[in-house]
Amino acid sequence: MRKLLLGLLITTFSFAQQNQIKVLVGGTLIDGYGSKPIQNSVIIIEGEKIKAVGTTKTLNIPKDAEVISTEGMSVLPGLWDMHVHTMINGHADYSYWDKTYPPLLENVIMPASAEQLLMAGVTSARDLGGPLKESISVRDRINKGEIPGATLYVSGPFIQKKPYPGTEAFRWGINGAEDARKKIKKLANAGVDCVKLIDQDQMTNDELQAVVDTAHEYDLKVVAHGHRPQEIRMGLKAGVDCFEHTGLSSAPRYPDDVIQAIRERTAQMNLGPLYWCPTVEGLYNYEYVRDNGEHLDNDSWHRGLHDTIVADIKNSFKHKDRLPYFQLTPIRKPTLQTKIEQLMDAGVVLMIGTDSGIPMKFHSQSTWNELDVWVNEFGIDPMYAIRAATYWPSLWMGVADEVGTVTEGKYADIIAVKGDVLRHVSILQNVNIVIKHGKRYK
Repeated sequence: MRKLLLGLLITTFSFAQQNQIKVLVGGTLIDGYGSKPIQNSVIIIEGEKIKAVGTTKTLNIPKDAEVISTEGMSVLPGLWDMHVHTMINGHADYSYWDKTYPPLLENVIMPASAEQLLMAGVTSARDLGGPLKESISVRDRINKGEIPGATLYVSGPFIQKKPYPGTEAFRWGINGAEDARKKIKKLANAGVDCVKLIDQDQMTNDELQAVVDTAHEYDLKVVAHGHRPQEIRMGLKAGVDCFEHTGLSSAPRYPDDVIQAIRERTAQMNLGPLYWCPTVEGLYNYEYVRDNGEHLDNDSWHRGLHDTIVADIKNSFKHKDRLPYFQLTPIRKPTLQTKIEQLMDAGVVLMIGTDSGIPMKFHSQSTWNELDVWVNEFGIDPMYAIRAATYWPSLWMGVADEVGTVTEGKYADIIAVKGDVLRHVSILQNVNIVIKHGKRYK
């Protein structure tokens, strides 16, 4: 009996060991570095990490490994979305949402958002603005494997001059340079991954500089709004690390002095690249969504949410054409491509970020739509767009030695989709395989 039990234990252990090895075989690999895709690729995954990358001619498939065919597929690093809001899920009335759902953020809303991102092929995301305790809790539970979701890099509360009434739980006001230092230290001690700064043109120079300098003292990068020219001017002078959005106004272009200031910053290579998330999809596609909107019935965004919450969200955009959030959007839309071209010409590095969670924009859909607009509407090179959603975000976040490319020794964050993603980037709307840290989720 002892021998039989021992034999069963050995067999079980061996089987468990064997299942630790997965091999993706046959697809065209876009590894994130931007070079020519690798045909007939082979990726060997052992546990959480990538053990080897090669082709069917250069690598032998380990005996008893789990073989996953990627024939006819594009294989690429798990996507990043560098501007999401897990605390919102597409509801069109922010003031109502902020009053109603705080008790559900930590255990329902934010985990649902993170899982929806993951199932859409987004294995990492930068969550910019949320209540501190809940943001840290959800991030850490995902990292521990307690709940499924994209790996989150969280900022905690927005830092601004004055919080909007009723938002004090996730928007922290700044009153003087010393107060700025105290609040950034509090965020740092709580363990945030970056700092989210908005309305910095309403701060004094001393307050803004205190925010940025204190964050940098704690090795935290600062993400800042770029809606208004003065926000950009002051942000550049203070040394922020990344700007968000292309602007709330209908002004057709960035002012010449702003572009010149950006050029002067990108010329200082000792400071590294200047990064920018333009977040254009929600604006560019609004009129289509307003007049069509069939994808709003796609139940991918229901995942993890109670039926009552889903019904509440649906009811909030019952009249899509009447939403105050989007009334200026048709006038803003023509400015988007111009401003992106200005930024690229000035030498910034663009990254994929979506503002996912804003009205009618769901975590299960936003990221591929952003890539689609960049490539098919603005004519941005598909490889540039993919690197903006893989390599560059991992570098900005300081984790390029762990993720961001399909490379030996890094975590196995890998997705695969049927077809040629460099020819048809919109196929990313239906990702077939999602692997994060070696575990297959889809």
